Amino acid sequence: MPIIAQSVLRLVCVAALCLAATTLWVVDSAHRSIEEATSASADRVAGQLEHLYWRELLWRGSLRKTLILPTPEWETLETLKLLSPGVCVDFAPGGAPAKRLCSQIDGGGAAAPAWFSRAFTAWFGTPPRISRFMTVRQQDAGVLTAQADSQAAVRLAWREASVVLRVATLMVIAIVLLGALALGHLLAPTQAIVAGLRRLERGDYGASLPTFGAAEFGLIARAVDDLARRLAQVTEERIALTKRLFEVQEEERRALARDLHDEFGQNLTAATAFAAAIEAGAQDRPDLAEDARAISRLTHGMRAALRQALARLRAQELEELGLEASLARLVAGWNAQGGRGPAFRLDVSGDLAGLPGGVAIGVYRVAQECLTNAARHGRPSEVRLRVVRNAAGGGGVALSVEDDGGGHASHVLAEPGRGVLGMRERVAALGGNLRIAEAPRGVRVEAYIPLREAA
Repeated sequence: MPIIAQSVLRLVCVAALCLAATTLWVVDSAHRSIEEATSASADRVAGQLEHLYWRELLWRGSLRKTLILPTPEWETLETLKLLSPGVCVDFAPGGAPAKRLCSQIDGGGAAAPAWFSRAFTAWFGTPPRISRFMTVRQQDAGVLTAQADSQAAVRLAWREASVVLRVATLMVIAIVLLGALALGHLLAPTQAIVAGLRRLERGDYGASLPTFGAAEFGLIARAVDDLARRLAQVTEERIALTKRLFEVQEEERRALARDLHDEFGQNLTAATAFAAAIEAGAQDRPDLAEDARAISRLTHGMRAALRQALARLRAQELEELGLEASLARLVAGWNAQGGRGPAFRLDVSGDLAGLPGGVAIGVYRVAQECLTNAARHGRPSEVRLRVVRNAAGGGGVALSVEDDGGGHASHVLAEPGRGVLGMRERVAALGGNLRIAEAPRGVRVEAYIPLREAA
């Protein structure tokens, strides 16, 4: 998940927790305010009843008639005005049955949802009953009990909670949107950093990251730039070392080919001459003459194998014949083997005569390795080698080898051998790139070497 999405999700979770905590606090405050309103209503109504009570006693004209407890007329509009919305009072004068007076429940607001009613009742329970004596000096005159109606308490709590929920929800949405915009603006440099790392992955070490306002991103940008410079330096050193290794390899191949030609070739020639002399002098020994002919055939086979080995080792014919003629001889050598082997084809486009020596050797060695792999590791009926020199954009050489042996490029890429790795290193040392892809009926190897970078 992107870091912006994670940050916004966490912001939403924090805002939701804050909203829930605020809602609980508001509901608890509403519950306390209901208790306070109930207590205040009890005090006001008790004061009104006490006033009415003493007025009744004064009208009777005697304060000594303690056995006669007058009942004041308290169920009036004046008394009802003293009650908070949703509060009911019960008054029992003396030992008489209690009478109830309630204010309007609708004054507490709209009805609350069922889930809120159940949650409020389960958390706070039934509203408490608050009792007051009508008069402290005559406690047997009657007791007043005030209690908030359960539905009215829920309505009052929902009215306050719903207002807070609407306002807080709008604030949460605004905070999340503004926070997402702020986080997007703050984390915008990550895209440039990722793009820079992608360029490093592709081998582009020249581009540098811009300067960012945030100190942390600035440190990352400087670290990426330092890494790019170090990678460029290491890559240059590796390319130089690889070029030198291939030069040494070619020198060793030439030395080995020279030794094989001078030493081993001369010995084979001498062995052939000895076999011919033995055969000529063994006219009366048919068995000895047959052994001499067997030795002669063996030496001829060894000379053919030696010529093939020298053809793979020696590259000086590139200087003598040129790249195009050397490739033609290479393809002709494979076709000359005959048998049931594949047919090798060569297509050349452009002038290959003026190529630098390192590029010519690289193209020849890659073509040699590709033809060998196609013949040995598959069963193709045709292998086509194509070499094209482009003159546009500074010039470059493109090489492709395609076979119809039914192989899969994914298998070659999954387990590349030393030959594939050697080709990649050789082409990379010349500043080019090598790609192995699927062909219509086999595998295609493509290499491109830009002449400007190779030089």
